[in-house]
Formats: sequence, C-alpha cells, structure tokens
Amino acid sequence: MLYIRCWGDPKNKETLQKFEILDRKDERELQDATKKQFISGKDFFFLSKIEDNRFEIGAVVETFDRFKLKLDRFLSTIGLELDNIEYEEVVFSVLDDMLDTAEMYSFVRRRNGVYENLGLERIRRRMRSDDRNEEIIETSDKTSIYRAAEELCIRNSLTDELDRIYLGKKNKRVPGHPIHYMIETDDKETADNTIKVLIQALHENGRLESRRVTTVQVEDGGFRFGKDPIDGCYENCSGSTIVVDYYGSAEEENDRASSSRNLIERICVEMKKNRNQVLTILCLPKECTKLKDIFFEYLGDISIVELKEDFVFGSEAKQILAKKARKNHVRSDKQLLGMIRDDEEYLLRDLNQDFEEWFGKKLKRSVYPQYQGIHSVKKREVEETPKGSAYDDLEHMIGIAEAKSVIRQALDFYKARKIFREKGMMQNTPSMHMVFTGNPGTAKTTVARLFSRIMKDNGILSTGKLVEVGRSDLVGRFVGWTAPTVKRKFAEAKGGVLFIDEAYSLVDDRDGLYGDEAINTIVQEMENHREDVIVIFAGYPDKMEGFLQKNPGLRSRIAFHVPFKDYNADELCDIATLLADKCGMRFTEDAYDKLRQNFEIAMEQSDFGNGRYVRNVIEKARMAQSSRLLSMDIEQISRDDVATLCGDDIEVPEVEDKNTVIKFGFCG
Repeated sequence: MLYIRCWGDPKNKETLQKFEILDRKDERELQDATKKQFISGKDFFFLSKIEDNRFEIGAVVETFDRFKLKLDRFLSTIGLELDNIEYEEVVFSVLDDMLDTAEMYSFVRRRNGVYENLGLERIRRRMRSDDRNEEIIETSDKTSIYRAAEELCIRNSLTDELDRIYLGKKNKRVPGHPIHYMIETDDKETADNTIKVLIQALHENGRLESRRVTTVQVEDGGFRFGKDPIDGCYENCSGSTIVVDYYGSAEEENDRASSSRNLIERICVEMKKNRNQVLTILCLPKECTKLKDIFFEYLGDISIVELKEDFVFGSEAKQILAKKARKNHVRSDKQLLGMIRDDEEYLLRDLNQDFEEWFGKKLKRSVYPQYQGIHSVKKREVEETPKGSAYDDLEHMIGIAEAKSVIRQALDFYKARKIFREKGMMQNTPSMHMVFTGNPGTAKTTVARLFSRIMKDNGILSTGKLVEVGRSDLVGRFVGWTAPTVKRKFAEAKGGVLFIDEAYSLVDDRDGLYGDEAINTIVQEMENHREDVIVIFAGYPDKMEGFLQKNPGLRSRIAFHVPFKDYNADELCDIATLLADKCGMRFTEDAYDKLRQNFEIAMEQSDFGNGRYVRNVIEKARMAQSSRLLSMDIEQISRDDVATLCGDDIEVPEVEDKNTVIKFGFCG
C-alpha cells in the first residue's frame, strides 16, 4: 500500500476561487465526489488543502501503475485542473496529517470513515507511525549504490547480493519477493546503511515498488509499541519493507532466545503469509546463533540471504580510522592509528567507539585547547563518591573493614559496568547474594540496613527495602504452606534486600521436614530474583559454615562471604565515644580508662555482646550519672556537668573466672 502526496498549480483564478470559497452544497458535492474514488479497489484520492495558491492532494494506492491516469480521473471528478503536478511517496503519519487537514477544511466528510473504507482503522489505532519507525529511502543510481556498499564492513556478502539484483531483468510490475534478508551486525549505522543500499538497489531495478521502510523494534521479548502490532504492520506495509530490529548484544539475545520463541513464531507466520507483498529484513546481533536457529526453524521454505558484518584487519582498519578523521576535518595521528594491531581483527562498531573516544580528546587537545581542563562525564563518574547519607553512616562506623570493602566492590562494579558499557563489558547482572558471619553485636543487621539504603541511593536497587526474617517467618505450620510463604517474602523484598537471620535454624536437627522445603524454595527464588532481590544470610560463623556445607546449591549462589570480627578494646572505646557523642555527652579521662578496663574484662566472656554490650554500658552509665547528679545541689549543677560522664558513672565488673556471666540491665 502506497501513500502519496501530490501538489500542483491551478490553471486559472476561477478554479482557485471556486475551492477557496465553498458553500455547504459545494462541500457535500466535493465529499461525494471524493467518496466515489473507492470504486477502484483500495485506491483513494482526496483534496487536502490549498496553501500559497497551490493545491495539495493525498492518495492511497495499491501500486504506482497508471497512477497519473488515476490522478487525472480524480481531478476531473471534482472539477479541478492543475499544472506543474508533482508527487512523492510519504509515510503513514504524513497521510494521517493530510486527512486531518482535509477533514478540517471539509474536503472529506469523516476521516475515520476513510480509514474504515480503506481497512486502515486498526492500523491507525494500533500503530500510528512517525519518523522514528517509518521512513522513505531516497533514490540512487547503480554507481552510487555500489560505492556506498564498498564503504560498509558488510561489503563482501552485500556486493554479491547487489550483483544478483542487477543480474535480473527489470520488471514493470513487482511480481513478488524471491528472497528476504537477515543482516547480522552489532553496529546500528552499518545495519541502517545496508538497508538503505538494499532498498535503493531493489527499487532501482524494479524489484520493490515502494521505498517506505517500517521498523518494528523488539525489546525484552516484546514489541516496542502496541500490544500485538506485527499483523497490523504487515497490512500497512503491503508493497513496501518491514525491518524487524532486535536490540542487544549477541550474548544477551542468545540468553533470551528461548523466551522470544513465541514472538519469533508470530513474526515468521506473518512473514510467510505476506512473503510476496512485503519484503522483510531481519536485523540481528552478530553471532547470535540461538536466535537465528529459532528463526530458521519457523521460516520453512522462505529463502534468506544472510548479510554478515566482516572483520577488518590491520592496514584496512587504519584506513577506516584515517578516513573518518578526514571526514571530521582533523588529521589522524599516532595515538589514533596506534590503537590498531596488525594481527587483530576488528568490527566497525569497535572502530567507531575507538574513533569517537580519540576524536573527543583530539578536539580538546588540538582544536579547542582552552577546554583541556574540563573533565569528561566518564572521569567525573569515576571520581564521584557514592551517593546518600547511608554510605556516610557506613564509613563512620567503627571496624567492619571487610563489610566496607565488599560494599565498595559492589558499587565499583556497577559504576564500571555503566562507564565501560560501550567497551563491551557484559551487562548481565551478577549474583550479589551474601553471607554475614559474626557473633552477636558485630553490626550485621545494621550493615544490612545501610547496604540496602546505599544500593537504593545509588540506583542499583529500586526500593532499598530491607525485609528481616527468621525461621518462623519462612516455615509454614502445615504441609504446603512453606513454599508459598517463602515466595511471598521474596515478592515483599523485590527491589531490596531479604535478610535471613540465623538461617541455619531452618534445618538444625530437622532434616527432611519443612525447613528443607524452605531452603529449596529459597534457592529457586534466589535464581528467579537475581536481578531485583539481594539475599543476605546472617549468623554465627561455625554454624553458618556447617549450614552451607549441607547445601552446595545454596553455596554456589552466594557471591560474598563477609566476616564480622569481634571488636577489640580500642574499637569498643571508639564505639562508646561515638554513642556518647550522639547523645551530646563526653567522657572524662578517668571514665575513659574505666571503660577500657570494663571492655577488657567483658571480652574474655563467652557470651560477650560486642556493640550491644557497649550500648548497655553507656545506658547504665547514664542512669548512674542521673543518680549522682540528683544527690548534688541542683542549683550548682552546670550544663557541662549534665553532658559529662565521669569515672564514678562507669561500673567495672568483678570477675572471678572466664565462665562468669556478666549482665548489664535493670535487674540488679
């Protein structure tokens, strides 16, 4: 189906005046005359507007054959005589705008009625085209077409196909398409230029009537626009070309090939049904073997010409870079050409990336040296510190060096993946599941909470929500309850962190019961949600190691093992100082000495609580301070007295042996 825009000059002033000033009767006659054009198949002509003393006419025709005769018939029907008539093929959106204008000027009675009569109402409703997915390829001659093909790194197979196209006899009418095409390249510019060369050659040789190309872009296993537009696209593109454009690298496409099977089958069904009316060009990443195999499985007896991007070596790669430099009006240099090794092969995509990076530096170094001090966005991103107050809170925490290191690694990985995407760094999300091992009070839960917020603040997790669970939250009371319960917790934690405390309690002395079902479901959900949920298992070091040994499938899915060591006396004193400072308080020198003495004794006990113990010591010291201040003359107490903890406020426990349990609390 072809969409045409025509324009011409009126032969006399009387004709111009007649159409500029129409009464209601004239409008109806014009609309009735326009409607009669449906008699001839799907060919339809309409007057769109009069502007600058020129008449614009729109047309929808099945073929260019006898187009001038059909146009003359329409002009005669509405009583319009034109000189200097010109016409061009346009895209669907231009046709839609012309019909909109015609309806506004009452040259057509109802635009939607036109679409209904033409059978285009579904197309307009579901895929109104615009310049982003539909274009008209300009015409060219044979010499220029071959010259353009030589510029492409796909030229070997493309030149062979051009020879076959020009070998055939030029037809007055297009009988059908003996073959369709599959372009395999990772470079969009190469794909676009290859399509352009093909369309120009086929049209110039009478193999393709329309130069209109409609691109259907496929992303994440679905079409970019519309709910199910592929059949509508083929209806719209009769006589022209559809490009099915798959996004992503070969690795990504091969990974999702199976999930795309139904989509590929739908494409192939429409492709085969319209094989002679619509030329189809499949654009796939280079070396996407799985995806290509599925296409071939469904294409049946359709013949496909594969056009693959060629590798270039040494001197040829240097010639390409030098030519790009000349085209951009700069001289190539040793830095540009030195990136090429004679014994390596290159794709045009890689050469383009290398050139753009060199060209940006060249501009600042030689052409505009005044901008040498302005750093690139990439460099700024490298130097940029992690965002958010949660990261600052983590950095101010005492100790936990291993945890800080792991979190920095995670942030650096995502930053590197973003910065070096164009250099081919794999974009699949790695497993980030973790194990936190340490005794009580070593800040495992606190770090998990900060970690989830840091991931949210830096755009890695969408919600940053922390869902804390234990055995009772995951294991159901009855048969069949556990798996759904685990799945609900993963759904709750989507976009955040699922923190499983004392995970080994799921299976401790309960082999074969509901805990095993919980673990099996956790392993399954960790894989299903590897990109939107990070699972952190936490617990005692020895018990956690035994737990992981029982579950090799679980161990293989955990990327980081983060030990939280017991704090030493200096770190405990620093924690105490930090806690006191948050309360607006300080220690005297003798209080600080007694704190150290207290911690050194407490550290010898088997149930020492680390950070929790420090908090208890501070709370008890503040209560002791309150009793001490109340026993003094209230009128003499200063602000400094209230903000100071002295030695008398710090209790040092007496310990007879290492097995004595030290308790701080309110029970005396």
